[in-house]
Amino acid sequence: MASSHRSRPNRRRFLAATASLTATCAASRQMFGFQTTSLASLLPTVGQDRPKIGCIGVGGQGTYIGHRARGYGDVVAVCDVRRQNAERARNEYGGEVEIFEDYRRLLERDDIQVVTIGTPDHWHTAPAIAAVEAGKHVYCEKPLTLTIDEGKRLVEAVKKSGRTFQVGTMQRTDMLQFARAVATARSGQLGKLTRIDVVLPGPAPAGGPFAKRDVPEGLNWDFWQGQTPEVDYIPERFEQFRWWFEYSGGMMTDWGAHYVDIAHWALGIEDSGPTEIDGSRTRLPEVADGFNTPTDYDVDLKYGDVLVKITSGGDHGVLITGDKGRIFVDRGRLTGKPIEMQEADASLKEPVMKASEALFHGNTAKLGDHMGNFFEAWQKGLPVVSDVVGQHRVVSACHLANISIRLGRKIVWDPVAEAIVGDDQAQAMLARPQRAPYAIG
Repeated sequence: MASSHRSRPNRRRFLAATASLTATCAASRQMFGFQTTSLASLLPTVGQDRPKIGCIGVGGQGTYIGHRARGYGDVVAVCDVRRQNAERARNEYGGEVEIFEDYRRLLERDDIQVVTIGTPDHWHTAPAIAAVEAGKHVYCEKPLTLTIDEGKRLVEAVKKSGRTFQVGTMQRTDMLQFARAVATARSGQLGKLTRIDVVLPGPAPAGGPFAKRDVPEGLNWDFWQGQTPEVDYIPERFEQFRWWFEYSGGMMTDWGAHYVDIAHWALGIEDSGPTEIDGSRTRLPEVADGFNTPTDYDVDLKYGDVLVKITSGGDHGVLITGDKGRIFVDRGRLTGKPIEMQEADASLKEPVMKASEALFHGNTAKLGDHMGNFFEAWQKGLPVVSDVVGQHRVVSACHLANISIRLGRKIVWDPVAEAIVGDDQAQAMLARPQRAPYAIG
């Protein structure tokens, strides 16, 4: 399948990144109060019993998650609509790796038990549904879907299949300060929650108009576009797909899928969502043939009595506020008076740490490895920490924010019916027209 916009990894860079991640995970466990363990102890023994893995989408991030999956099994097949990506990944993974351009052919291999999906966002849902229907267990990158309607279909397919499905919101497991922040928010030590500020990185890239170019050799541009409207090749569409509504949702579904996830986790929302969404203060770019997602954000989402405020720029992370205190968490720290009080008083810290670990449903991989959590859940029949239902609801909130932004008005959402109330134009945006022959069935 398709390439990621991220830089293409090589083996040396991957090994350096893996070493850095392992060190970060260990530091995270120690810094934020979790018992340490050796990740090597989680690896399956070498031999015929190692799971066989197929990687769909092996651009930058797709290759990276394939490398992480190799800690738990053997990659035997890769798929990408850019031939050069597939050949590079095959060389990096080593061994007898079969190359495919069409993910459906990869899924026909009966020996493949696990599939990773590292495609651009508009190509997450179709292969994910096809994979679980083919009996595969799936690790799929975030954001989970391109539309809310896709999410509904995917949730139904995963439930029907009974397969293990992990979404790649790595903050949940790789960076354990987020679990401690969530447990603190749920513990009552902040009092009644009143507001959660989600601050996205920013500003997002702006640019255009961009020139049309010839399709590069080795790229199946028609297949890459998939269900989206057919257009001439523009390198920025392929290389920086995040900033085009046709293929993604901008910073809202990129980092928003990470940070809104933490807000939902703190609120204990597994299968619900906001009731009011107002993105009318956020402005869209006004340029033809250029990036069309916002550069800056100002969006309000109401969850009962709690306001989730999404902005961008400055010190990005999540600020959780209650009537008795507040805490701030990002990828490098967890701060706030309640955390200081926990460090000074074991009677406050110990129950929070136990509740933090309970968020991982008993997986031994809970101590800092999101891919390990997936394999552990599959092999032991445990729930994953980042399941399809919860992540569908997270990205639905992000999609609703984008719908409100694009319409320039507040919308009302019924989280039970999963429908927009009293606004037919907005309701129609829960799905999109899909180009044949790539429509999701």
